[in-house]
Amino acid sequence: MASLRAARLASLAVAGVWSLPLGRPPPAPCSAWAAAMEPAPRWLAGLRFDNRALRLLPVETPPPGPEGAPSAPRLVPGACFSRARPAPLQQPRVVALSGSALALLGLEAAGREAEAEAEAALFFSGNALLPGAEPAAHCYCGHQFGQFAGQLGDGAAMYLGEVCTAAGERWELQLKGAGPTPFSRQADGRKVLRSSIREFLCSEAMFHLGVPTTRAGACVTSESTVVRDVFYDGNPKHEKCTVVLRMAPTFIRFGSFEIFKPADEHTGRAGPSVGRNDIRVQMLDYVIGSFYPEIQAAHPHCSDQVQRNVAFFREVIRRTARMVAEWQCVGFCHGVLNTDNMSIVGLTIDYGPFGFLDRYDPDHVCNASDDAGRYSYSRQPEVCKWNLRKLAEALEPELPRELAEAALEEEFDSEFQRHYLQKMRSKLGLVRVAQDGDGALVARLLETMHQTGEWAHTAASSGIITVGKFAIFPFHLFFWGGGQVLGTEPSGALPLSCTPSPFRDNVLLSR
Repeated sequence: MASLRAARLASLAVAGVWSLPLGRPPPAPCSAWAAAMEPAPRWLAGLRFDNRALRLLPVETPPPGPEGAPSAPRLVPGACFSRARPAPLQQPRVVALSGSALALLGLEAAGREAEAEAEAALFFSGNALLPGAEPAAHCYCGHQFGQFAGQLGDGAAMYLGEVCTAAGERWELQLKGAGPTPFSRQADGRKVLRSSIREFLCSEAMFHLGVPTTRAGACVTSESTVVRDVFYDGNPKHEKCTVVLRMAPTFIRFGSFEIFKPADEHTGRAGPSVGRNDIRVQMLDYVIGSFYPEIQAAHPHCSDQVQRNVAFFREVIRRTARMVAEWQCVGFCHGVLNTDNMSIVGLTIDYGPFGFLDRYDPDHVCNASDDAGRYSYSRQPEVCKWNLRKLAEALEPELPRELAEAALEEEFDSEFQRHYLQKMRSKLGLVRVAQDGDGALVARLLETMHQTGEWAHTAASSGIITVGKFAIFPFHLFFWGGGQVLGTEPSGALPLSCTPSPFRDNVLLSR
C-alpha cells in the first residue's frame, strides 16, 4: 500500500535500517549440537541480562520425560512463564537490522558489519544463547473477537531476557518465530519470511511515525522451511522460517491477567490459574513497581493499595487512548484487537494482518477473518475501550468494579479526543491556538476524504492555499472558498467555493 511504502521509506531513512541481499553466501550451518556449544559473542558481548520478570513472577519448569518436553502443548497452571528453548534453524542469515533499535541496547555495527551480521544470524535466530539469556514462553489468555478463548500464551514467541543498558533503560528481548512452546497448540511455533518482513518494517515505521510501539531489532531468515497455505485456497507451499528480534520494556498484556478467569458463561472456558489470587496480586505488584514506579512511589502503604490500583488503571486507560488516537491519525488498522494483543504499557504489539488506509473508508477491515467487521478502522477506539473493561474485570477484587468503571468513563473518551484533536490540528497546521470549532473542522476533512475516497494522497500531497495575506499548507483535498490553489487539483477534488474558509487567523504561516 502506498501509505505503508511511504512509512517504510521514512523508517529506513531515519532508523538506520540496513539490509543484506538474500542471495549472499550464508554463514556455516548451525546444528542443534552447535547451538548447545553456546559460542562466546564479541559484538554482543556487552549485553548484560537481568531477568527480573523470571525472578519476581512464578515460572514453570517443564516436567521431565518425553511427554513433558518443553515444547509439548499443555495447560500451564500457577505460572506466568514456562521455560523453553529455541529450535535451531538451518543456515540462518540476516535479512535486515535496525540500527536505531539496536542502538537502544548499546550496539553499534559501524566498522564491524561482518561481525555484527554473523552474531545476529547466530544469536537472534535462536541457534545459540547469549550469556545470561533465559528463554521462556509467557502464559496469557484472551478474548478473541469478543469471546473468551481460555489459555493462549506465546505460541510462536520466546522471552529471551531483559537487557540493562548504560543509559539506565531495561529492554525485554523476544524472539518471534523461534519454535514450539507449551502454548503452540497444534502449530509449529514458526513464522515465515513474508510476515516477518512486514512486522519488522511496520514496527520501525510506526516508531518513526511517532506511534507507541514495540521495536524490531533484527530479521533473520534461514534454509529451514515450513508449509503454509498463503491464500487459504488449498495450494500450500514451503516457505522459509524466519525470526524477528522484538524489543519492548515488557510484553505483558491485558490477557496476562486473564489467566485467573473462572469458566466463561458463554464459552465455558477458564484460565489455567483460576483461584490463584496470590499470583494476580504478585503480578500487579510487579507491573506497577516495574513500569509505573511513580504510581508505586505515591502509594507506598499497604492500606493504600486500592487507590494505587485505581491510579494504575487510569494511567493504562490514558496510554491506551493515546495509542489508538495515534493509530487513527496515521490510518493504521491493527486487525486483531483481542485482549491478548493489548499492551499493559500502551504499546502497539503483535503485527499480524495489519494494514494502512489508502482510500479513506471508516469501515475498512484489514483482517480477512473478521467477517463481522469487529475490528474495522472506525471501531478501534470503541474496541480498545471494551478491552480495557475486560482488563478491569480481570483485576477484581484488587480493582473494585465500580471504581474501575468510573475511571474508564472519566478518562478514555476525553483522553482520546484530546490527543486525537491535538494530532489532527498539527496535521492541518492549526498550531497557534486550539479553537472550539477544530473538532468540526476535522470532521469535515474526514467527510471530504470519505466522499473522494482519498487518504494517502490527502496525507502525503499538500497544496498551497492562500487565505488573505497568509499562505497555508493544508491537505490537498481540503479546499474552501476564498482560497487560491497554486498547483494542480487532483481529479475529483471538491469545488473551491463549497464552504466558507474555516481557517481565519488560526493558520500555519508559510514563513
